[in-house]
Amino acid sequence: MDDYLTPAQIQQLRKTHYNATLIHLRKPHSDLAVMRVRPDFAIPPHKPGQYGTLGLGNWEPRVPGCQEEHLSPSDWTRVVRRAYSLSHPILDEQGRLIEREPLDFLEFYIVLVRESGSEKAPALTPRLFALREGDRLYLGEKITGHYTLDPVRPEDTVIFLSTGTGEAPHNYMTWHLLRHGHRQPILAVCCVRYWRDLAYLETHRRLSEMFANYRYLPLTTREPENLGRKMYIQDLITSGELEKALGRPLDPATTHVYLCGNPKMIGVPKRDPKTGQWQFPQPTGVVELLMQRGFRPDEGKVRGNIHFEEYW
Repeated sequence: MDDYLTPAQIQQLRKTHYNATLIHLRKPHSDLAVMRVRPDFAIPPHKPGQYGTLGLGNWEPRVPGCQEEHLSPSDWTRVVRRAYSLSHPILDEQGRLIEREPLDFLEFYIVLVRESGSEKAPALTPRLFALREGDRLYLGEKITGHYTLDPVRPEDTVIFLSTGTGEAPHNYMTWHLLRHGHRQPILAVCCVRYWRDLAYLETHRRLSEMFANYRYLPLTTREPENLGRKMYIQDLITSGELEKALGRPLDPATTHVYLCGNPKMIGVPKRDPKTGQWQFPQPTGVVELLMQRGFRPDEGKVRGNIHFEEYW
């Protein structure tokens, strides 16, 4: 790369394309990060659950240990962008629920993708994970998305089901509900491989102590205690453990379920264009299990009580 771009050229590219600063970086481990980004512009009005865009130029360094990348000279001056659901800090340094809003930064919860599974190497996260506090980057000026709390009424139960960093929008939503006095049960479940993959674990445990209507249920799949007794989110539903944690039956009339993360966990169905019947992917996902219980997914502009997000 140095053969094609001089330090002066790289500096000019950064000046031209970047409009935000990384002001806070927390890495629970080498492949997981919580990043707070402060833009040069006023943060636009938005809703919990929506997503923004981060970007870095191909001229930036990548962390070692990732899939080898092959770029043409014309690619090196391009900015790589990707949509990420917004996370949100929940507690302040004193362990109290954050009350100030809006904040002057956006929080992102990101996992390092080392291998893409295809010939094209991951472009953005190996560069994001090379950043240090104070470094510059691109932040999209638009925040959008339909994955919001708009359908939730004060009398509704809310369930958040996620895998990995799919927990990000649920952090924002949870903070918003508690901050604005939601009284009905809120249950958040997050399934990861190892305990170290839960960057917000202590925060959610603290919330469970602070709010009687909030419950957090973390699941791991690759810890020693999981041998022979691995449980996924689908298993929580079929075994009745989800209702046990919730403290009441799953009632479609008064419950909204939010799903974000691994597509295999979600299991988004499609309608057969000829018959109009739902077709479900395999293995069985959460959407199918909930529909068997009387829930209905969002479909176009028709809002149901199962909501899912593809950006995570």
